[in-house]
Amino acid sequence: MTENAEGTEAVEAAEATEAAETTEAAEIWEPHATATTGRPRPLAVPGLPAGRLELLVTGTASVRTITEEVIEVTAEVTAEERESGGEVRIEWRTPCTGATSFWTPEPRGTGWLPAAWSAPRRTTLSRGAPVAALVGVGDTTLCAFAADREDARASAGVVEETGEFRFWVQAADRLTVRIDTSGRHFAHSLADLADWWAAGADRPAHVPDAARRPAYSTWYALHQNITPEAVERQAALGKDLGLDTIIVDDGWMTTDRTRGYAHCGDWEPHSLPDTAAHVARVHDLGVRYLLWYALPFIGKDSAAWDTLSQYALADVGHLGAVVVDPRYPQVRAHLADRLARAAEEWGMDGLKVDFVDWFGVQDPPAPGPEADCATVDDGLRLLLGEIRRRVDAARPEAMIEHRQPYVSPGLWPYATMVRATDCPLSPHENRQRIVDTRLVAGPLAVHSDMLMWHPTETAEQVACHLINVLFGVPQISVDLAAQNAGQREALAFWLGVARSHVDTLQLGALRPARPDLGYPLVTAVGDGEVIVGRYTALPVGAGGTWRNLLVANADADPDVRLVGGRGTAEATVQDARGRTVGTSTVDLDGGATVHVPRGGLLTLRRV
Repeated sequence: MTENAEGTEAVEAAEATEAAETTEAAEIWEPHATATTGRPRPLAVPGLPAGRLELLVTGTASVRTITEEVIEVTAEVTAEERESGGEVRIEWRTPCTGATSFWTPEPRGTGWLPAAWSAPRRTTLSRGAPVAALVGVGDTTLCAFAADREDARASAGVVEETGEFRFWVQAADRLTVRIDTSGRHFAHSLADLADWWAAGADRPAHVPDAARRPAYSTWYALHQNITPEAVERQAALGKDLGLDTIIVDDGWMTTDRTRGYAHCGDWEPHSLPDTAAHVARVHDLGVRYLLWYALPFIGKDSAAWDTLSQYALADVGHLGAVVVDPRYPQVRAHLADRLARAAEEWGMDGLKVDFVDWFGVQDPPAPGPEADCATVDDGLRLLLGEIRRRVDAARPEAMIEHRQPYVSPGLWPYATMVRATDCPLSPHENRQRIVDTRLVAGPLAVHSDMLMWHPTETAEQVACHLINVLFGVPQISVDLAAQNAGQREALAFWLGVARSHVDTLQLGALRPARPDLGYPLVTAVGDGEVIVGRYTALPVGAGGTWRNLLVANADADPDVRLVGGRGTAEATVQDARGRTVGTSTVDLDGGATVHVPRGGLLTLRRV
């Protein structure tokens, strides 16, 4: 986003117009309200049309105009208020007209319009992100916002008394919120907000090309039944299909197969003897290797229990473990040593760092005398920073996976990719979680939850699983040795599509349609190329100056209707296994319909 220097100005709350000063905002019932430094009062918004936005703030506040319809609001407590520990609040209201959905990056967070009295979202470094959008008809931005700090409370919802939609964000000491009422496609607004975060980052995140290539995960396929032979077999089979990375999940650090996390903490490779030699054999296949860690957990059956369980942040006895507190240097040193060992001693290419969100406890205990950090987030930054530094030093192109819901921009420097949270055998959920995460993932690659299916599944449904994750990085987790010919062909074909078109699919402009309906049509726009995922029987826009237009059909209706195009194009239709089933010349003027089987791909090339 380009800032308009001439239109940028600061307006102190004390200088708000007389009309703003006398405005009385409607009282709203707030059963979840927390203390602020005072009653929110009106603040003028220069440049915006009357009635577009009503702004209320506490503390000392100012407005900065970025563009005609994008502003930044900053509120800060006074010195006296800071001593009393008060929080500042920025609140704004807009007419709720033409609204279709409310968007957040959290699992199942998109679709409905909440009520203004709903419980606020609490975001921290390890949970969620301070961003949301009210989306209108045509997928437009009615109002989107992001805050400049992770530790905040945010609320949004319909005001029943007035028909407005109200937002507020609250945090300690000082807070800046960027607000977008531009009416652009909501994905464009969210991408600009992510760019704003990136511009304010202390250091950029490095994402190697390997983080954007399809991967194999052992979790759903093997669960804890990890052996060197099983891993090497899946790695070899996966490489032949186009899977360049294997992620070995839970089970490698224990010979116990009863699930739970009682054996976490020591991270000794009990199920992967002679680990370095095993990793070398996987590397010889041309496959990169990542290893799973449940970072926060020290299990009751681990040797580390006696020394580290005293530094518990939370007790998770139902899992057989505690969450340890990263405010203590003893905890950070142990965890960093254990995780860095994978790269330093065994030659791993990175880590799958799981359960980081469990550090975000609601009310952490007061730090003890051995702690050297005031907050859990401060300790977590030190821990993740040390892990990334050591892993990168050993393997400069290392990959580190995080997972939804820990999608905060504050975590970008410590990860290379973020995965959609668990949704086994649910293609719709996988699609929606990938899109939601991608919209504000900044530089990180976004991976699917691992794909699994029943052994008797059809090739067409396997293809549909892959089409549903086409705009993320596919992770596969089935026994590759047990796949029949049709399943293997569908896998190889669609993994090939993902690899061949990575620049458009993952780095192009993402334009998902209808968040209120779970994104039934998703489009990515690259350099001369447009790729559309069609998940229900909607028409596909064929306008624009593309050279190649690809339509992946995951719907049972095979009649793909193309609208808005001009001229002619050569059409190639492939089925779910990649077999060519039709070629023709298509006249796009006035619309056209092409028969594309379920799980198939239509490729149009300009004549």
